[in-house]
Amino acid sequence: MDLVLNVADHYVLTPYVYPASWPEDGALRQIVSLLVLTNLGAAVLYLGLGAISYFFIFDHNLMKHPQFLENQVRREIKYAMTSLPVISIPTVALFFVEVRGYSRLYDNVHDSPLGWPGLFLSMISFLFFTDMCIYWIHRFLHHRLIYKLFHKPHHIWKIPSPFASHAFHPVDGFLQGLPYHIYPFLFPLHKLLYLALYVFVNIWTISIHDGDYRVPPALTPAINGSAHHTDHHLFFDYNYGQYFTLWDRLGGSYRHPSALLGKGPHDLIRKLQAEGKLGEDRGKGRGRGVTCKEE
Repeated sequence: MDLVLNVADHYVLTPYVYPASWPEDGALRQIVSLLVLTNLGAAVLYLGLGAISYFFIFDHNLMKHPQFLENQVRREIKYAMTSLPVISIPTVALFFVEVRGYSRLYDNVHDSPLGWPGLFLSMISFLFFTDMCIYWIHRFLHHRLIYKLFHKPHHIWKIPSPFASHAFHPVDGFLQGLPYHIYPFLFPLHKLLYLALYVFVNIWTISIHDGDYRVPPALTPAINGSAHHTDHHLFFDYNYGQYFTLWDRLGGSYRHPSALLGKGPHDLIRKLQAEGKLGEDRGKGRGRGVTCKEE
């Protein structure tokens, strides 16, 4: 995060915002700057990437599904934009410690004992480490004593749109994002790669809520895509993973996507349309959240 902070300081904050009496390395200034940058970055990534996915990838026919709620997209955005500033508070605390030099982030490739191969290995280990952590955190959030307190709001969206991706309770959102911030304190990671992975994480989180169930057949058993995650929203106790199906298989929570078996949301919509059970409002994506069991 110090790379972003340095750029912001150089081009905007030092010349136009802060008085000269506030040094760039001052703790208070760094905390205030990180709060602003983190909230701005989160909003831009969420709204920007979410809008791209919503308008160009998301299948709007899913809005006809009986479990797609009235005004759902607006509600998802409102919930996310309310939660993100709260999530940013503990996140900024971690960013601040990182900026003060207590992480294992490094600037130059030669600072890594493994050189260029170290970049590739750290990228792979980041994905597998965070996938493992998120699986167990996510599963913990489904415990009956925890679920209603923190994770239930995210499961309101049975048929999610891309904007459901960040529509979490603040505690839920922070806990599931924590592995991304812990990794650079445990393992060496190039700063630019960390930023790239941070953007990738946001893209992936949106992609598994985008309703595009296409996955190359060879990758379906291993990659946790949108079809897998939609089943998690629908059937609750399956497919907790973030990127891969590995931990779901090891933990006994893997479910082959119903959408790939001809029993998914699109199949139900087609069935109800053939039976004349979808009203005009539902056909326009303005349904009232009628409960309807997937078949």
